[in-house]
Amino acid sequence: MLKAINTKLLIAILAALAVIGGLLVRQNGIRKEQAAAAARTAAVLEQQQRQAAAEQKYREDEAKKVDQIKRSRNNMPDKQGKTWKTYIP
Repeated sequence: MLKAINTKLLIAILAALAVIGGLLVRQNGIRKEQAAAAARTAAVLEQQQRQAAAEQKYREDEAKKVDQIKRSRNNMPDKQGKTWKTYIP
């Protein structure tokens, strides 16, 4: 009788250890999945930051080009030379 109780107790302890081990393995897998998800999120955020910086640089370059074009097309009389001053009707 005592031997049967000891065997049942041993089986119950082994089952409990198996359940605890399974939970630890599952938690480890969940942690790995969370770490991978965090890494993917960080990569996406970094890519978005690079794209935003590139877009801002592009906008600044375009604004400089527009400003340069405006300055080159400025037709103020003092920029035209002497033609308007020496004109004799």
